[in-house]
Amino acid sequence: MKTILLCSDGSAFADSIYRYGAWFARKFQAQTKVLFVTDIRSQKVVSTGNFTGSIGLGASDQLLNDLVNLEHERAKLNNQRARLILQNADEVLKTEGLKEVELINPTGFLVDCFHDFEAEADMVVLGKRGEAAEFASGHLGANLDRIVRSSTKPCLVTPQTFAPIERLLLAYDGSPTGKRVLNFLVDSAAGFKDIEIHLLTVAKADSDAAKSQGLADAQQTLQQAGLTATTQLLSGDPEKVIGNYIEQNKISLLLMGAYGHNRIRHLVIGSTTVQLLRSVQVPVLLFR
Repeated sequence: MKTILLCSDGSAFADSIYRYGAWFARKFQAQTKVLFVTDIRSQKVVSTGNFTGSIGLGASDQLLNDLVNLEHERAKLNNQRARLILQNADEVLKTEGLKEVELINPTGFLVDCFHDFEAEADMVVLGKRGEAAEFASGHLGANLDRIVRSSTKPCLVTPQTFAPIERLLLAYDGSPTGKRVLNFLVDSAAGFKDIEIHLLTVAKADSDAAKSQGLADAQQTLQQAGLTATTQLLSGDPEKVIGNYIEQNKISLLLMGAYGHNRIRHLVIGSTTVQLLRSVQVPVLLFR
């Protein structure tokens, strides 16, 4: 892992984005970039309109001038806000021990320009919620779902509060995506040697021989890389089983494949990924 991209909007979740990003950057000696996108709508001056029919020509001109001046002031404030957000990010990351941080501030829409910067990153870090976090505490951020679904890189989704990473859980299902997560641990073995690793497979029944064998094979793969893992095969609803396991074992990082269910089921009941992102209070590293 060479480059980590931190996506910030200056919200209440920003601090944990920086601290979790710094944790991974230190572990893997990775370069860190902070991306804050200034909304293009804040840069556009109000368009001229014809108000004369309702309020008269003189009043219309004065109103238009006031609106234009207001938009100019708003643009200045947004530019100042962007500088302060990136300055704060730089300060936090430097406090966390990172020496060099690249600050990026394009103008546009995050979902539109994100992929230009994602292409050069090995991992993306973003908050579970954004600017409206205090008003929609039970929902995920507006951009999160679109970014995670479209990103080709592992995405670390962070909670609002940072906590040291001491135990990680890999929710392993034996799928190609699950094996990709497993390979990530193998390739990053040096960075996780001091972390307690748990492997959990959720099956329809406790006696699922195929799932049990897949779990044993995954454990052996980690052992060959020098990593020791505690394994568990449990049955039940994946969201509830994984959530309970995280709470009971004091897991501090969840690794899993993202959006394993088909589109129709997602529309009806929501995917396990979305449900877990909403319910768990630990960072989740998602792989596509």
